Order: sequence, then C-alpha cells, then structure tokens
Amino acid sequence: MSTTNAPNGSADVAETIDADTVADVTPVRIEASELASTAPSYLRDLKAGLAAEGRQPAVVTVETCFDEDCQLATQAVADDVRGVVRAAAFLGAARVDVTVTDAADEDAARAALRAVEERGRREGVAVDISGTLSR
Repeated sequence: MSTTNAPNGSADVAETIDADTVADVTPVRIEASELASTAPSYLRDLKAGLAAEGRQPAVVTVETCFDEDCQLATQAVADDVRGVVRAAAFLGAARVDVTVTDAADEDAARAALRAVEERGRREGVAVDISGTLSR
C-alpha cells in the first residue's frame, strides 16, 4: 500500500476494489441524535460492537436548524454538524445526510454548511444537505 498521493489527487475506484471480493457486512444508518457521545472512546466501542454484529455504518443522519439570526449561533450549529462529520469519518461512514428544518439567515447557514461540506471532503465523507436549504 502506497502512502503517496494518486495522480490528480483522486483514487481510481475500479483499481482499488477487487470486484470478486465481497465483504459479508450489513450497511446501517445511524441517527446522530442516537449517539451518546462523539468522543473517540465511545465511537471506538460503538464501531467495535457494530463490527462484532457484522454491521458497518454507511450513513449518519442529522437534523438541525439555524433558528437564530446570529453569527455565533449559526457557527455553533455548524460546529455541531462538523462534529457529526468527524464522528462519521471515525466510524467509517461514507456519507452524512443533513436535514435543515429552519434557517433564520439562509445565506449565513449556507456559508456555514459549505465549510462543513469542505470538512467532509477532507475527512473522506460526503455531506448531503436537504430540507430548507436544499439546492
């Protein structure tokens, strides 16, 4: 296994995955509200427990709202979502589905979520946004 970057910074999925090798695991969806914590020790135990049951987190879902027209409150909500993205990466989930139920300042919320999406790209987790701010 090489630790150097692939050309153009992207991985060739076909070359990476052997089509004849299928893992016997069940993908599961985890609701962020059901996580007792995003602390690494808790997530490590959760991941081990899921693996022991033959399960693999595929998607982590989070429902949120940006109900205050205040930059600090918007940043706090974005930080919470960013924590979910970090937890998803730790668990090995490929995607975080974010449902926004309300946004007092839609422009500020979109800007904050763009930063969260960028964090997801750096962590190897796709961030999908739906709800009030869906594109």
